[in-house]
Amino acid sequence: METWQNDRKKAYEKLDALKSNLKHLGKIAVAFSSGVDSTFLLKTAHEALGDGVLAVTVHSNSFPAREQKEAHEFCMREGIRQAVCEFDELAVPGFCQNPPNRCYLCKRELFLNIQKTAGAYGVSNIVEGSNLDDQGDYRPGMQAITELGIISPLKDAGLTKEEIRFLSKEYGLPTWDKPSFACLSSRFAYGETITREKLRMVETAEQYLWNQGFSQVRVRVHGTVARIEVPDAEISRLAVRENRAGITEALKTAGFSYVTMDLSGYRMGSMNEALEEQQN
Repeated sequence: METWQNDRKKAYEKLDALKSNLKHLGKIAVAFSSGVDSTFLLKTAHEALGDGVLAVTVHSNSFPAREQKEAHEFCMREGIRQAVCEFDELAVPGFCQNPPNRCYLCKRELFLNIQKTAGAYGVSNIVEGSNLDDQGDYRPGMQAITELGIISPLKDAGLTKEEIRFLSKEYGLPTWDKPSFACLSSRFAYGETITREKLRMVETAEQYLWNQGFSQVRVRVHGTVARIEVPDAEISRLAVRENRAGITEALKTAGFSYVTMDLSGYRMGSMNEALEEQQN
């Protein structure tokens, strides 16, 4: 009990530090994707700065329509100004070839576009939702964020993912237990060409699985093969004959030739495992 009270106190101390840091920034634009972190950041920023906050949501091929809709609805409900930044990542030189630094190439151009959109509203300070736990794994996109001077207030306040989920629940945010999400382009094996059609295949396939009630889903692309990842506890449900038949039909209709199940289950950044093996 004492440990939990200490953890709770620490989380609220970090929240106070976050609000203080945001107030010192004055007017800001929040890169808002409707995910757990950016929703919490936007809510806190709006509490701290009121109308001094602008939410900038990117519309791109790698951002599902479901997430765009949730972002719009949240801003409408909370009374937060929202600007839409149209971005075609497929036009970024080198992106479609999907090299290991794809995320860097994309994030740099994406945040340049966000800066331009925010600038049209007279806002120069851009903040984004990386947290303290995002310092692990292979994240070349963080280099672009640093180079462009984008601010990461959650990380600066020392907030972890667990603390953000706890504080989001205290706020009553619907995202407090929302599954983690990464852009659809992260589903492709490095070197696999990314196209608009393939991105729609992934979005359609994952939406079907979400609709079936799986709590976390990734459909990884290896040529014409779809490799499905779900949490360990849900693998048995994925393997039930009746479920397999429906899933196979849905994913083949989406455009895949073969549908497979990853027996290791869902894990964040599984496409980076191949990079680690090459380095070893």
